[in-house]
Amino acid sequence: MQTRRKAVMEPMGQKSLLRQIRERWQLFLFVLPAFFYLLLFDYKPMYGIVIAFQDYKLMKGVAGSRFVGLYNFQRLFSSYWFPIILKNTLSISLLSLALSFPLPVVLALMVNEMKSPALKKGFQTISYAPHFVSVVVVCGMVTLFLSPSNGVVNRIIQLLGGEKIAFMQSPYAFKWIYVISGIWQNTGWDAIIYFAALAGVDPQLLEAAEIDGANRVQKIMHVNLPVLVPTIVVLFILQCGSVLGVGYEKVYLLQNATNIPGSEVISTYVYKMGLEKSDFSFSTATGLFNSVANCLILVLVNAISRRIGETSLW
Repeated sequence: MQTRRKAVMEPMGQKSLLRQIRERWQLFLFVLPAFFYLLLFDYKPMYGIVIAFQDYKLMKGVAGSRFVGLYNFQRLFSSYWFPIILKNTLSISLLSLALSFPLPVVLALMVNEMKSPALKKGFQTISYAPHFVSVVVVCGMVTLFLSPSNGVVNRIIQLLGGEKIAFMQSPYAFKWIYVISGIWQNTGWDAIIYFAALAGVDPQLLEAAEIDGANRVQKIMHVNLPVLVPTIVVLFILQCGSVLGVGYEKVYLLQNATNIPGSEVISTYVYKMGLEKSDFSFSTATGLFNSVANCLILVLVNAISRRIGETSLW
């Protein structure tokens, strides 16, 4: 009986979908560009994952290259650079998560307490303006400011009685340079979503708290912050899902021969092995490992969030 019911319901669902397309074809027409974009640039390239399991030769193509199984992954896990790039990627990501993730929340709460609308809008504009500065320009500014010969930072250190420091040549200092410059560039932009969430706070709750004698800090902790918690949790889960996804552009531009033990990450390693050394199979295997690891971390953090609280991605 259930099988017959399913067989009857499936054509009805298909007819309903076709009827909806006929009735609202204009809306589906608007969706088509996004659909083809995802199909061409997100799903079609997934076919290239096959290269990770081959001894890929550019002249032979995917169909003519020899299948080698997990050999490229064995090369990755046994290579000299694997523990280094994994450690550097994790250290930069976790440091960035610890320092740069809470700051947009703090900034949004602080700006929300400003009484003047003009001052609030002006501060918001100033805070997220650095986001539109090119990464190349930011890296050039960082290199100039930290220059041991005539950089502003070293001049200040000398005025305070210290000695010049070659920041850009230090593997240890690289992660701090990367994270702090990222905080300056992206904190204001990342705070926009929290500004939007705070705009939805019911003014009557704030008035009731003020009548009950709550001060400004108490109103922030017991009225404003709880409104932000679901947004914070969702963004934290997404951030954890890219913990191994440190972008190569900024790292590559700040990288040099002396700081490479502390600056080589998975993305720059994939770039160098794939484009500079033309080892496409090995670089694809490295990129696939990175994607799978990020996916597993995302699923794990989402499961923990769902078990502990009520907010999760799915």
